[in-house]
Amino acid sequence: MAPSTSFVFVFVLLALSSVCFSHRPGGGDGYGGYLYPQFYDHSCPMAQDIVKSIVAKAFAKEPRIAASLIRLHFHDCFVKGCDASLLLDSSGKIASEKRSNPNRNSARGFEVIDEIKSALEKECPQTVSCADILAIASRDSTVVTGGPSWEVPLGRRDSRGASLSGSNNHIPAPNNTFQTILTRFMRQGLDIVDLVALSGSHTIGNSRCTSFRQRLYNQSGNAEPDPSLDPSYAAELRGRCPRSGGDQNLFVLDFVSPTKFDNYYFKNLLAGKGLLNSDQVLLTKNQQSAELVRTYAENSELFFEQFAKSMVKMGNISPLTGSRGEIRKNCRRVNKN
Repeated sequence: MAPSTSFVFVFVLLALSSVCFSHRPGGGDGYGGYLYPQFYDHSCPMAQDIVKSIVAKAFAKEPRIAASLIRLHFHDCFVKGCDASLLLDSSGKIASEKRSNPNRNSARGFEVIDEIKSALEKECPQTVSCADILAIASRDSTVVTGGPSWEVPLGRRDSRGASLSGSNNHIPAPNNTFQTILTRFMRQGLDIVDLVALSGSHTIGNSRCTSFRQRLYNQSGNAEPDPSLDPSYAAELRGRCPRSGGDQNLFVLDFVSPTKFDNYYFKNLLAGKGLLNSDQVLLTKNQQSAELVRTYAENSELFFEQFAKSMVKMGNISPLTGSRGEIRKNCRRVNKN
């Protein structure tokens, strides 16, 4: 006998909530809030099209922006959850996360988020959160560069505060050890598979000389370069990243296809040509992560599939839902009561 319509509906709803249920690291969030892709279907049906259009326009103007937008989502979610706290400027009691070591002089793309928010406020005032804008924009940035697509669970709300100390302490740094990086991921409820897959976003974008200089000149305090770094690649990097000065000089993270989302990032690691220490240690410091690097280097479809899953998982870190937080009118500041 065919199942009843109501039974099928309940089954689908349960399946959806099991995929998209928000979580807090170390336990359930206790509020029963969950995210789902159809959140704005009635309240702002054009929301995702508006985000996609503006991201595409920004990418056409400057391809680098795609990586910058993905990074904003990552740096937001690792501090107090995916609540757009990173977007707040300093004011009154708020010390902006933009001033933290991981973000100062490197976090960018805020003007694109402003443009998206302005367009959405005209279309459907105070409906779409800045946190959801970051989540959608990071997906669209992946797609516009040739990467995978996925349904973005939605319904996040925006924080009324920021955490400068959290930004300094919870976001993995380029020169962290493998264990420190993994620990920081695990604190967010992410695992080693998520770590390797999400690191694959370094297939696009740039990094500054100051973020990898020690690999070129003094990796272990012995005035020697990192032995895991290909010597010819190291010599090329030293040409524009001197021992002192040139801190802000930019280098592509994937020298083969720097604006295309593909699996060359992993192939480069196998050749000893990962730019950052935090990239190369995925191959050299842990057997399980090294095996994942080899797998993704050989099979781009597997990488794309896992990247999409891990982005959804990261986007579900401690969101504000229900009546918690607010829907900011301007992503740079909290609403006035």
